[in-house]
Amino acid sequence: MIYKRHTVTAALPYANGPVHIGHLAGCYLPADIYVRYLRSKGEDVKFICGSDEHGVPITIKAKKEGITPQQVVDKYHKMMGDAFKEFGISFDIYSRTSSKIHHETASEFFKTLYDKGVFKEEITEQYFDVKANQFLADRYIVGTCPKCGNDNAYGDQCEKCGSTLNATDLINPKSTLSGEKPVMKKTKNWFLPLDTMQPQIEAYIDSHKEWKANVFGQCKSWLNSGLQPRAMTRDLDWGVKVPVDGAEGKVLYVWFDAPIGYISATKELTPDWELYWKDKETKLVHFIGKDNIVFHCIIFPAMLMAEGSYILPENVPANEFLNLEGDKISTSRNWAVWLHEYLLEFKDKQDVLRYTLCANAPETKDNDFTWKDFQAKNNNELVAILGNFVNRTLVLTHKYYQGIVPLPNEYTKEDLVLLEEISKFPVKISVSIEHYRFREALGELMNLARLGNKYLADNEPWIVIKTDEKRVQTVMNISLQISANLTVLMEPFLPFTSKKLSTMLNLSGNLKWNDATRTNLLLAGHQINTASLLFDKIEDETVFTQVQKLEDSKKMNELNSKSEIPNSKSEITYDDFSKMDIRVGTILEAEKVPKADKLLKLLIDTGIDKRIVVSGIAAYYKPEDIIGQQVSILVNLAPRKIKGIESQGMILMAENNSGELRFVAPIKPDINNGGEIK
Repeated sequence: MIYKRHTVTAALPYANGPVHIGHLAGCYLPADIYVRYLRSKGEDVKFICGSDEHGVPITIKAKKEGITPQQVVDKYHKMMGDAFKEFGISFDIYSRTSSKIHHETASEFFKTLYDKGVFKEEITEQYFDVKANQFLADRYIVGTCPKCGNDNAYGDQCEKCGSTLNATDLINPKSTLSGEKPVMKKTKNWFLPLDTMQPQIEAYIDSHKEWKANVFGQCKSWLNSGLQPRAMTRDLDWGVKVPVDGAEGKVLYVWFDAPIGYISATKELTPDWELYWKDKETKLVHFIGKDNIVFHCIIFPAMLMAEGSYILPENVPANEFLNLEGDKISTSRNWAVWLHEYLLEFKDKQDVLRYTLCANAPETKDNDFTWKDFQAKNNNELVAILGNFVNRTLVLTHKYYQGIVPLPNEYTKEDLVLLEEISKFPVKISVSIEHYRFREALGELMNLARLGNKYLADNEPWIVIKTDEKRVQTVMNISLQISANLTVLMEPFLPFTSKKLSTMLNLSGNLKWNDATRTNLLLAGHQINTASLLFDKIEDETVFTQVQKLEDSKKMNELNSKSEIPNSKSEITYDDFSKMDIRVGTILEAEKVPKADKLLKLLIDTGIDKRIVVSGIAAYYKPEDIIGQQVSILVNLAPRKIKGIESQGMILMAENNSGELRFVAPIKPDINNGGEIK
């Protein structure tokens, strides 16, 4: 079908942290390539995205940082938006779900379904944190995944095996707010009846067997397991308020709220928004990562079906995951390459990362990003092939013709075959892009550059100029035409390089995709500008620095994991604390307890007496090293016998990052024995 217009969305990123290369490779870069291509074809397209600002990760982040959720989303909305823009992700709008227009749109959408009687109102039992005095959203609950055994699975998803879960599926669940085991408590919510809608949803999925195998397969797996009603409201205070009576203290489920963000952003962008969401001559395409497949292919389409006036997604090209240096990208472990940091450290190298991520895109399976490969892609491909061809062509044009495009003379048979081959590349690349095979499309672009490199090498104009100047004019003209065609065809993939090359060739910025089927974009007599290198080599030292940065992050994470701080114990009163008599004392004698590897027998001067204390510190201190050491001692602890020795108190110790015990000594050395610690 030929469409009049296109609506292209990229998954709304959570505004609880910056963007990393896994996000880029998953959906933002392929979406941008696709949109830039459509624009070059002259298509009417709107590229929509924005920050998802109502997810539970936002509130978790706010609690950790001691700020409000609004402060969290304001910070990361700007950070992500700025980074996307600088990287060349060409959204028509980058909106946010905390905006007034979004709250109005999401509320109106919910109310429409409510008034039509779509929802099932049910009272169910959900997890409740007694200590925190609140119901727990899925992400506030962690436990053991029943499918893979991961001990840190969330109540809605296991990030290790990718399984979608219900909180009640978790083994040994606990609240992330208090660390306590939650209890079940009754609450009322509104459910989308996916079970009764399954035949309609299944017919929709079956009509799109052309979808990528991973997308279609995951959808069929869900359908084969039987869809279940899913709550579209949550007991939270951060989000879009549920716009019906009896829903106080409830907000819309984030996966009901977030995809409506595409619609509200389009509303914000244009008064003609309905053309892009309700006209059957519009093609709707969602670019996402594989962890969002069920929401974009089943839940959101079900919402649109229930509303009744919207078009459904025509395609949902989801990529697999990108790993980093052989390990899964993890924001919590800081095992990531953050976009905002890359842009600071690799100024003017946006296209090198775009190229590497596209060339390694995890389109059909998980793939790996390594800094060594990043260096190789730059040095061996961008510099040695594309950059080398363009630089030689432009430098020789200036050397022989003062930068003026020469008039071609007689074409050889080989020239004519080459010109015919050049004209086919736009179609080759188009076919790959329109089937969402961006790696393949990029490969075809580089094949054109290789063709140009080989043509120059085979014809050796730097040698032939001495004997056949007319032949060199033809060779250089053809090389310049290839350079011009590259400018057009590389724009979706390498927009910054395309602009730079276009400036050097002094080309009009109005060239469109189909212009690259021609081999006369540069007319004889056209003046080109000064040549400069498109790409610079990346040295080993630069790569070593980035790898070392990751290794340092790994070491720090391992250190932190060993020193994980336990939750605080249950509250005590001031009276409880005041009963403890903690004094400063000095160790007078120390010796090992026979047949007890961990115990030392200490004689301590407490200022009020001299007493024996048995302490389990033999693994950390030698007896001879601690004589004269001041310590903090609990002197009114009831005596008890340890290995036949009556111990009359307890020394206060602290555990360091390596799990070793250390004395909690007075801060000031001038405190006498018997000094009270209050």
